[in-house]
Amino acid sequence: MDIHEIESAIEGILFASGDPVSMDKLCAVLDLDRQTLEKISQNLSDYYRFNRRGIELRRLENSLQLCTRPEYADYIVKALETRRPPMLSGAALEVLSIVAYRQPVTRAYIEQVRGVDSSGTVSTLLEKELIEECGKLDVPGRPTLFRTTDGFLRAFGLSSIKELPDLSDTEGEEGDQLSLLFSSQQRSEE
Repeated sequence: MDIHEIESAIEGILFASGDPVSMDKLCAVLDLDRQTLEKISQNLSDYYRFNRRGIELRRLENSLQLCTRPEYADYIVKALETRRPPMLSGAALEVLSIVAYRQPVTRAYIEQVRGVDSSGTVSTLLEKELIEECGKLDVPGRPTLFRTTDGFLRAFGLSSIKELPDLSDTEGEEGDQLSLLFSSQQRSEE
């Protein structure tokens, strides 16, 4: 296959999937090495950005996904007559922030940082697929560990958890600082 055919195949796979597709799977299906796939996907991403297309190619950790460009969200919502999902509560943002920066974490750790029961908030974030279970801690009682998901990365416009801004050394509760960070991010997406 020539480069154009490979680009077209990547577009077709990602469009048909709708969900992130692992780079390993794309390499296997297209018979490419990782470095070649990364170059081609970067070229596609640059093409969409340079030509201000309505879609963008996003890298999410070790996966790729075709997404609509955020600046066209209002038009898409109007065209599809969908309602914008409700904003996350302050408690949800606080828990999400703790998980994002300290993952993997247990519910007990979250509650220790926040100082309140967080089981309902953790359940809500699990339902919204912003966090997920990722194993058990090897201590008595074997508490469940939680981490962020690709849905979290998409919701906050990140390619990797490494893109989270550094936490400042200012005084105050860790949860308060974290929820402020995410609430400002969420406001900028409106």
